[in-house]
Order: sequence, then C-alpha cells, then structure tokens
Amino acid sequence: MTAKVRQLTVPLSDVDIASLTAGDEVELNGTILVGRDQAHFRLCQALDRGESLPLEIRGETIYYMGPAPTPPGRIIGSAGPTTSSRMDPFAPRLLDLGLKGMIGKGPRSRDVLEAMVRNGAVYFYAYGGCGALYARRIVSSECVAYEDLGPEAIYRLRVERFPLVVAADARGGSLY
Repeated sequence: MTAKVRQLTVPLSDVDIASLTAGDEVELNGTILVGRDQAHFRLCQALDRGESLPLEIRGETIYYMGPAPTPPGRIIGSAGPTTSSRMDPFAPRLLDLGLKGMIGKGPRSRDVLEAMVRNGAVYFYAYGGCGALYARRIVSSECVAYEDLGPEAIYRLRVERFPLVVAADARGGSLY
C-alpha cells in the first residue's frame, strides 16, 4: 500500500503544522526562503547588534540549500539540501522569532527540537542527491537579502509539488 502524499501550502498554518507527524510525506506549494551558514550567521549578528532583520522571519519556512550557480537560461542551479546541523547554533533563535519550518537533511540538535516544540514548528527532510529534481520544482527565485553572498544569499523561491518528508514534528516526534 502506498502512503498518500499530502499537499501543503506555504506559508504553513499552525493547523497544518499541528497535524503533521514525523514520517508524513508532503509536497509544498508556495513560497519558501533559502539560506544557509553565512546568511544565518549574519541574521544573528544583526540581532546581536539590536538591528532589524532585512526580512520578516515570522511564519516563514527556510530551506538549507547547497549553493549552486544558476546556469544561463535557468531559474536556479542544482537545488539539493545541505546538512542542517550547521544551522543548529542559529535555529532556536530564529524559531523563537516565529520561523515555522525548516528543510534540510540530517538530524537536529536537542536545542533545535526543543525550540520547535516550544514554537510549534516543523523540520522537513529533503532527499539528498535530488538537486536536479528540486530545481525543476522551483518556478521562481528572487534574492531578498545579503546579495553579496552570491549563491549563499537569502532567496525567496516559489515552489510547486516540492517533495519532502516530515523529519521532526511540533510535538517532539522525530525520524532520527
């Protein structure tokens, strides 16, 4: 018997997040952010200095995507996930600011999982080695912060049928 893949619209609602269980297969439709190590570091530096962030984090889902330059004539280059644990030092702070979803690969720290439960957030596993598949599910890409970081800048992507698995849910359930 094949599991039913659930269609979700991002930004995610609290009702959707509460209904998800670790192991659920989903496809996201809508807009997500992309950011990884350097972007997360800069966001937290700005917070440390008491500055406003260059974008609103509340309600967003962020994809930890490995940087790949965009080939001519394409929307984006390969769009595969990067290891999520590199963002663990920053994630609880962003979750406390209202971040609702994270997408990447690999397990998360106890601090991140506790912050997810505290804030009603979800962590999705993106299939490693599927960068070309994910690139085909991205219909637009726009740099929204830290353009000087090039492929590691923060981008807003519009995605359609973006395949993921719930790796950790808002109640503390985890595939790891």
